[in-house]
Amino acid sequence: MAIEVGPVDVARTRFAISPLGEAVQALRVAAGVQPAGPLRPWTERVAPRYEQLRAQVPAVGALTALFRRGAYNADFIHPPPSGPGADITAELAVVRATALPRARLELARNLAGMRPPAHHVQRILDAPDVVAQLADALEASWRVLVEPDWPRLRAVLERDVAHRSGQLARDGWAAALSDLDRRVRWRADGEAGTIEVRTGSRTEWERLRPAGQGLLLMPTVFGTLINYVEPPWPYALVYPARGVADLFGPAARAPGDAALSRLVGERRADVLRALAVPATTSQLVAQLSLSLGTVGSHLAVLRDAGLVTRTRLGRAVRYELTPLGVALTENAGREIPGEDVKVGAAAPTTRRAALSGPTKI
Repeated sequence: MAIEVGPVDVARTRFAISPLGEAVQALRVAAGVQPAGPLRPWTERVAPRYEQLRAQVPAVGALTALFRRGAYNADFIHPPPSGPGADITAELAVVRATALPRARLELARNLAGMRPPAHHVQRILDAPDVVAQLADALEASWRVLVEPDWPRLRAVLERDVAHRSGQLARDGWAAALSDLDRRVRWRADGEAGTIEVRTGSRTEWERLRPAGQGLLLMPTVFGTLINYVEPPWPYALVYPARGVADLFGPAARAPGDAALSRLVGERRADVLRALAVPATTSQLVAQLSLSLGTVGSHLAVLRDAGLVTRTRLGRAVRYELTPLGVALTENAGREIPGEDVKVGAAAPTTRRAALSGPTKI
């Protein structure tokens, strides 16, 4: 499809985070409908919880039976949020308010062309309280699959929003869409232009015009590219957030990362790499499979060295890299211009002294 936008649409385009959307997409990944990719450590960790969820909430099986790839999925199950700060309670209230006739029409469209559902699934989909049952299943999926990791997931999503909204405001559509998804590209035409979203093999584009209403852009940790182009929803794109690859397991090590390990120690280097995404101590414990005391000790040393900082958020304390920490993790192993040395290798005395001083993306 092709979304034709003008200068006014830039000003009215907004970003939003959808807890409900993450619950739906997490359920798709846990059910195997969507490839796990870099989220495999997460799928392995939640597999027992997912099986227990299916056993205790039969409507979860009805939800997963509706999931399709490259085809229509019932909109009322995952409505776009009404504002940037939507919470799960507000989003579930929208789902529960869906009129039964509309739900029936969307479910019928969703099931068209699919293999007939199992009898126990069809019984749920035919029930007069189908909307309530599916909403309860969504809420249970949120509580079991997403809520335990939500502070860290939200940090990833918020950081993506800050990055991309800044690109859009400063440099326009071309910059904001440059790495959104390989199926999305920008074609400029003076002050206006077209956002092309390739959703299939068709060569003819469906042309859409927001007419000055802008778009709704939503990053996702668990999902892939999704578009909303039908009433009553605004034109919206869901796209993969930045910084997901190292979210649920130790960060992958580049060839030159041995230098960072030699400089600060292997475990502290792991903590620094993991903090490419801000995290709490307990989240680092889960990600790195280290004890709480070990992680806390490493964080204290790294904080004293000026490599990490901490911020209290309610009852939680979140750690993130300082500019010095970012520079160290990004440059470890790179050649220093004009010298045949690397960080962590034998270097001139003056450079070693500089690195041993007060000892994000």
